Amino acid sequence: MCCSVRIDAVTIEDAVDRLLAGQARGAVHLCNAYTLSLASRDVSLAGELNRGSLNLPDGKPLVWIARHLGFRHVIRRVYGPELMERTLDGGQSRGSRHFLYGSTPEVVAALSAQISLRWPGAVVAGAESPAFGNRTDEELDADVSLFEEAGADIVWVGLGTPKQDLVSVRLSDRSNLTFVAVGAAFDFLAGTKRQAPRFIREHGLEWLFRLASEPRRLWKRYVGGNARFLFEIVRHRPHRWTMTLNE
Repeated sequence: MCCSVRIDAVTIEDAVDRLLAGQARGAVHLCNAYTLSLASRDVSLAGELNRGSLNLPDGKPLVWIARHLGFRHVIRRVYGPELMERTLDGGQSRGSRHFLYGSTPEVVAALSAQISLRWPGAVVAGAESPAFGNRTDEELDADVSLFEEAGADIVWVGLGTPKQDLVSVRLSDRSNLTFVAVGAAFDFLAGTKRQAPRFIREHGLEWLFRLASEPRRLWKRYVGGNARFLFEIVRHRPHRWTMTLNE
């Protein structure tokens, strides 16, 4: 456990294989320092995250923790945009059907266009940008009917943290589909927001790049969230960290 949340020591290659094979049905969460900092203060959120079919280590500190605990196969983080890219690519030959759920109509339209351009064999079964605000049970029931009528295999959820994680769990209670909460992946793959260079991402500094890009919107998330995460790591000390192999 890390900040009271189960983290699965799964590589990005294994995560892609599980998504495409239908072995991760339910809610799939990309857990990073911000997500975990929120969960450390919110028992309810931690409980919902722990109901996920997969809780992936999306953050360099989680890779360091995994390796400290002996999971030497965890070399790189499971980065949301890359997970989506690889799954779209790998699903081309399988006929996998993807549903885009979240963000704004403009972003979803741009994302659909980029998918058609970069992965012409990928099937976008449908797209929906839900209205801002909390979804009622009736609205979620209607959403699930939309996914299932479209024949979706994987629903990509881009509603921002922690809303997307909570909605994914609520949707998974209503359907046997796979719901992957990928946040900013919609904007990055659509080209509507600039993505940090690979070198910065691989050295655990993407948060600094994004903070510099959107300081007013993200300063509380990264300054406060990162500080809280570090506090929890120090408070619980290495001998109390655990990770799950989730075979």
